[in-house]
Amino acid sequence: MNPAFIEGIPKAELHLHIEGTLEPELMFALAERNRIELPYSSVEQVRKAYRFNNLQSFLDIYYTGARVLIHEKDFHDLTWAYLTRMKEQNVRHVEIFFDPQTHTERGVLFETALEGISQALTDARREYGISSYLILCFLRHLSEEEAFTTLEQALPYKDRIIGVGLDSSEVGHPPEKFEHVFAKASEEGFRRVAHAGEEGPPEYIIGALDRLKAERIDHGVQCEKDPGLVRRLVDSRIPLTVCPLSNTRLCVFGKMEDHNLKRLLDSGLCVTVNSDDPAYFGGYMNENLHAVQQALELNRSEVVELVKNGFRASFLPDVIVQTHLQAVDEYVTQFFSNY
Repeated sequence: MNPAFIEGIPKAELHLHIEGTLEPELMFALAERNRIELPYSSVEQVRKAYRFNNLQSFLDIYYTGARVLIHEKDFHDLTWAYLTRMKEQNVRHVEIFFDPQTHTERGVLFETALEGISQALTDARREYGISSYLILCFLRHLSEEEAFTTLEQALPYKDRIIGVGLDSSEVGHPPEKFEHVFAKASEEGFRRVAHAGEEGPPEYIIGALDRLKAERIDHGVQCEKDPGLVRRLVDSRIPLTVCPLSNTRLCVFGKMEDHNLKRLLDSGLCVTVNSDDPAYFGGYMNENLHAVQQALELNRSEVVELVKNGFRASFLPDVIVQTHLQAVDEYVTQFFSNY
């Protein structure tokens, strides 16, 4: 497949942790600006540390990097750098996760992170034409009581935060641990998504659906172990926001050729491709699509379906979704008329 096809096709990204876009160069720049001492001597040493054997080994470095985010400008610069890349990769819509507890437990105000991220999203809508939604994630290794505190902090900003999610260490922290805070978030009008079935078992996906009323499952690749669950996901059209490079870097799959994305797609699931924490896992949207297309030998129609699923699975209004789907079709027609 011509690489230019993937690079130019309009896309949406639905599974992206903004703190996970902190490239080593920006990490060092912010550390210097804020006089934060890092446990690394150089950008090269940081990159060498990006060798993970599971989710927790990644999270340890992820939280270390987040320490350089102190001021509103830091969060703005981080978000703006990501959105600039998305403009270059022809991503038209993003739904971004942020982890307030990662910052508030360091003494950074909820409002500081929110204002910086929000301003960058507003700037990108104006300057790049990229639409966006912001999703607050609760850290599942912390308590539900702490999650309730974070939800209370978010209530005055419902005009800027579309939904709540659940991330961080999965194994040992089942979805039902957060059933009550998700119920409260639903009452307040927030949309609901949850990480489930990355390293955790299919039962965690079922718990996210039944106990959290999740509208989207982030990762979800372990659903394949339960054929009944796969049928349920197909019938209900619950999307899976799959992150191929992340899954291989964290050893969910030994290599990209082992990834089950094509089988999930062939099963009729609404599978999307996303980058998760791209600064740590070796690639953004285009890199993930290139990697999975080459390793699994996806054809043109399969790539187009994955890209269209990104818009279909979004929280955009239906009329806007249809506009994006039409743009994808027009791009495909024009691209292959020129080759």
